[in-house]
Amino acid sequence: MVHSLRPSALVPRGFVIDETASAGDAIILTVRSTDISSRCPSCGTRSERIHSRYHRRLTDLPIAGKSVQLVITARRFYCDAVLCGRRIFTERFETDVLAPWARRTARLDHIVHHLGLALGGRPAATIARRLMVPVSNDTLLRVVRRRGTPRFVPPTVIGIDDWAWRRNQRYGTIICDLERRKTIALLPDREPATAQAWLSDQQQISVVARDRGGAYAIAAAKALPEAAQVADRWHLMENASRAFLDAVRKSMRQIRTAIGSATINPDLLTAAERIQYQGYLHREDTNAVILDLAKSGLAIKEIVRRTGHSRGLVRRVLRGQRSDVFRVRTNSLEVYLPWLDAQWSAGHRNGTQLWRELTSQGFHGCLRVVTEWATRRRKAEKMDCEALSRTPSARAVARLMTIGRDDLSKSQTVTVAAIEGGVPQLVEAWEVVAAFQAMIRKKSLADLEPWLERAQSSLVAAFANGVAKDRAAVSAAISLPWSNGQTEGQITKLKLVKRQMYGRGKIDLLRARVIGAG
Repeated sequence: MVHSLRPSALVPRGFVIDETASAGDAIILTVRSTDISSRCPSCGTRSERIHSRYHRRLTDLPIAGKSVQLVITARRFYCDAVLCGRRIFTERFETDVLAPWARRTARLDHIVHHLGLALGGRPAATIARRLMVPVSNDTLLRVVRRRGTPRFVPPTVIGIDDWAWRRNQRYGTIICDLERRKTIALLPDREPATAQAWLSDQQQISVVARDRGGAYAIAAAKALPEAAQVADRWHLMENASRAFLDAVRKSMRQIRTAIGSATINPDLLTAAERIQYQGYLHREDTNAVILDLAKSGLAIKEIVRRTGHSRGLVRRVLRGQRSDVFRVRTNSLEVYLPWLDAQWSAGHRNGTQLWRELTSQGFHGCLRVVTEWATRRRKAEKMDCEALSRTPSARAVARLMTIGRDDLSKSQTVTVAAIEGGVPQLVEAWEVVAAFQAMIRKKSLADLEPWLERAQSSLVAAFANGVAKDRAAVSAAISLPWSNGQTEGQITKLKLVKRQMYGRGKIDLLRARVIGAG
């Protein structure tokens, strides 16, 4: 059935069209209200006695690619209530149709609000112009701020984490409803007192998913003593991997001895390697001073005061995490080494010519990479080749020991075998870490206590002690389905919104856009 389109269907509810006109890219509609009376805003008494009329101009939704201007013939009424202090009042309309003093209809204001939520200021203003909705970027942000954040349903399961206003300088706090998958609060900092104040008003919360930091654990414990705290599983896995990397760093001296590169001949080093080696010697002197002070019984604070080094550096030295000689990176020549060895054996020893031929085979490295390799080969022929053996970096050793043996080359397999034979404590540390990660994946809570007993006598004892202190939250992470990964996703969304606004995203605007758009 075909229905005819009435002109009154083009204007907001409660109005009829008296006159239409066209002026360039705009359509002008003169309209009036169909109500015969209006309610006094002071006393609520309805009145039909008209005092006067006036014209009120506002913008409505566009029609056929043209903007629409409504000219409302509004009325002023007498208020006949004896006790009302207002004698004359202007005509009022329904709030969801037209608000007092508004310059846009409510339905257009709704569109403007959602444009501001989705795109922010300038991008939304650009789209609005193409939609024939003339509105500035400041107006868009003003509408978003005015509407603020919607009320949220009181949550029972939340995720809490920090996010960076400016990395390493200033942080805020985000709180998400994990059941409804939406952000419900943004706090201006990550102080425990701020989080505790918010949580204290939400006593219905039964589960708090958080990271491994202690600030939110303290806030949740004080505000919600009955709620279960859940450590984030991803952070547990990452902390375990980092603990193994720290164990490798502590064992670098033994690893160098096992591989056979405990001594380094400076004559065999390239220019870049010689600079790194000199830095290593300087670090060794610093390490020796700090270790001697620690052996004499001085506290870390006193060592920092005497040496002038940072507290973090002193801690790394005492933990044995500053013993790498070279900052070894992945070599772009790795794939082409068999071909280079064959060319070298055949007598082709010009580094520049070798680089040109490698480039034709798809090599994208620079000339210096090949010439340094050639220089090292020449030095090796003049001196003992065994003196050229180098220890991979701690990160490289950790990677070699954790990937599958089928994915290793022959030389890498020999290196790993030498490390495993010479540093058995490192093998045990990897087995402990692998057991922990398997326990998290399989959600086997019964394995936690035996694992703690085994781990506390290994190279990853510091990590095990941290797990023991946070045992309740780790146990909940293994046994409960909740985790903080969803909150991390909301942080990514928050960062996108923050960067869209080019520094104008203060806390009220961020709340309105992130929470309002959720």
